[in-house]
Amino acid sequence: MNPPFSQACENNQAPILQVLQRHFANRRLVLEIGSGTGQHSVYFAPRLPHLVWQTSDLAENHPGILAWHSRHPAPNLRAPLALDLATSGWPPGGFDAAYTSNTAHIVAWPLVERMFELAGTHLPANGVFAVYGPFNYNGAFTSDGNRAFDAMLRQRDPASGIRNAEDVVSLALSHSLRLIEDNAMPANNRTLVFMKER
Repeated sequence: MNPPFSQACENNQAPILQVLQRHFANRRLVLEIGSGTGQHSVYFAPRLPHLVWQTSDLAENHPGILAWHSRHPAPNLRAPLALDLATSGWPPGGFDAAYTSNTAHIVAWPLVERMFELAGTHLPANGVFAVYGPFNYNGAFTSDGNRAFDAMLRQRDPASGIRNAEDVVSLALSHSLRLIEDNAMPANNRTLVFMKER
């Protein structure tokens, strides 16, 4: 099959990588939550050769992820695990980092809560969780483009929408994940980096 393509996945890969190269420098096993099309995994894995990149997503998205993997194989890239935030537990394997892109505004808020609960419960002390996507600040959109994007999301699914960064940071802290860096990305996106406190 032809791999599925998302322009959103192509956007900002290089700036995200710069953040991951710093914060994943001493990581060895990263769980990507919601690998989507698989585009991020084939970009990041070969550029972070010191670690293992484990993809995951709903089973229905696995064929697309595997199609990307077959075209761009890397020795440290792992086939996707089945992960549904509504029903799945944290996968075994001893992950010391996690990464997710463009998920918090797509899934319903209870699933965002579940994602941070899982990460906060299962990452070890000093484990790292990097979260990429658009966020509002002080309840306000950071651009007209994000305002329009949020309207489109909510028309398609009223439970989705761009989240307030303050709400996400507070949620993370309730699961012992402290914000250590908030990185501005091109096109009004951010990469938030959290560290497990205990």
